[in-house]
Amino acid sequence: MQKIIDTFYRVLEVLLIFFLSAMAVMVFVNVVMRYGFNSGLNVSDELSRYFFVWLTFVGAVVAFREHAHLGVETLVVLFGRKGRIICMILSNIVIIAVSAIFFWGTWKQAPINASMTSPVTKLPMIWVYGIGFFTGAGVVLIALERLFRLLTGRVTEEEISAFVGENMSLEHLSERA
Repeated sequence: MQKIIDTFYRVLEVLLIFFLSAMAVMVFVNVVMRYGFNSGLNVSDELSRYFFVWLTFVGAVVAFREHAHLGVETLVVLFGRKGRIICMILSNIVIIAVSAIFFWGTWKQAPINASMTSPVTKLPMIWVYGIGFFTGAGVVLIALERLFRLLTGRVTEEEISAFVGENMSLEHLSERA
């Protein structure tokens, strides 16, 4: 099962690379066409904005899985193992609540987004903003799995260290700065 999950996240990372690369190519081609040929592609402006939205929300799920979001490590590092586990439990409960609200908001907004189309590509806007379903559900599932492992005592020391930020190499710390 873990191999399937890891493969899924590798596919998401490839998708992120595609979105970022496609955005860069579309914007570059559009800049060259505007300054060099006094024309442009309207579709590239629109699609690059949509790819940015998708990149952000898919990336949020991947970052959450890797403990790469911001945290208040200066407070948590002061606690012992039990205090850190309590903080992890509380933070996962808050994350589940907020992500569930985000999913619910996307659900409530979906009929409006499904009825509207984008100006250039005529793509239903649910294809753009519907990514909230993926992000909300993805983060809730990850947080539920973490919460289950915390409550059943299956959390590893590496996960606690990642939560606190203690297991980071100098290279990883410089990337976060």
